[in-house]
Amino acid sequence: MNKPVSPPPLIVPVALGDRSYDILVGRGALGELTTRWPQLKPGRRAAIVTDANLDRLHRPAVEKLLKDQGVAVTTIVVEAGEGSKSYATLERVCDDIIAARIERNDLVVALGGGVVGDLAGFAAAIARRGLRFVQIPTSLLAQVDSSVGGKTGINSPHGKNLIGAFHQPVLVIADTALVDTLPDREKRAGYAEIVKYGLIDDRAFFKWLETNAAGVFSGGPERDHAVAVSCRAKAAIVARDERETGDRALLNLGHTFAHALERATHYDGARLVHGEAVAIGLALAFRFSVKLGFAGGQDAVRVEKHLQAVGLPTRLHDIKGDIGDAASLTEAMYQDKKVADGQLTFILARGVGESFIARGVDGEKARAFLEEELGRR
Repeated sequence: MNKPVSPPPLIVPVALGDRSYDILVGRGALGELTTRWPQLKPGRRAAIVTDANLDRLHRPAVEKLLKDQGVAVTTIVVEAGEGSKSYATLERVCDDIIAARIERNDLVVALGGGVVGDLAGFAAAIARRGLRFVQIPTSLLAQVDSSVGGKTGINSPHGKNLIGAFHQPVLVIADTALVDTLPDREKRAGYAEIVKYGLIDDRAFFKWLETNAAGVFSGGPERDHAVAVSCRAKAAIVARDERETGDRALLNLGHTFAHALERATHYDGARLVHGEAVAIGLALAFRFSVKLGFAGGQDAVRVEKHLQAVGLPTRLHDIKGDIGDAASLTEAMYQDKKVADGQLTFILARGVGESFIARGVDGEKARAFLEEELGRR
């Protein structure tokens, strides 16, 4: 019996002038590496940065594709998890890249989820004052968010992603079949970022998700469609505002709350992973919008119901263990990258698909809102 042939990948361009690149989306898209690699005019070497889990799962296939192109491959393996986005791991990855004699015309390949992509991308940005890199995101979350747009970095004890650089990849390959190997929890976490794009400015996409979520999780054509729509939405915003001086901040819907919650749980993935924090953050952003009089309660309920329907948390009490009080959570939000002149900035909403940037939000109102949320069950 003949093996079914996967359709050609969907191509999503990211228009950034001489730094433009394509995102390839689809089941089996990884095979396109053999076609695209020569077009990048690479040198003779490549460094694959991956984590200990993916080194076993997906690294052999990527390494073979590169070696078939006559590329000498060095693999750099880091521990899985948010803890690798640290000064110490960044130092080691940079040193290993240099020790492997990766030159400026060679390529770094980030093979992994958001942690690996952020870390490897930052290392590529600073090693030898800048190396080209390819993103091969293996998680649903990374495919629709962190692999696109050139944000790279590590965490600080003061907050998430506070040390980094904008450094665009030269190619992104989002093979949706790689998501099949993820635990259900990680699929749900990635789905939260997909929902975000509907909530920002695409009410029709959110409605589509309400009907087609099951197909996104099972890996049917719905997954390819959802990833491609998400990537197109992000690519359009990045093309308008690459360095987040304007409406790129909309991509942080839910993230001001989410990053504070991750800090409160000490980035402990057993308690809370990023996508779960985003899901709670999205629900909080809509309820806060209602509290401030921007949105109607029916949209906040609709968002919460959809997130709950796919198994995502939406309330502070859904997080296991202590997360501190409202004052400490508010203080954590003051380390958010969108803070300007010491004032909080939130991405809020007037309804589903109607998000906006709210600058100068009263910190006391945010604290009082969190106090209420901590008391809700």
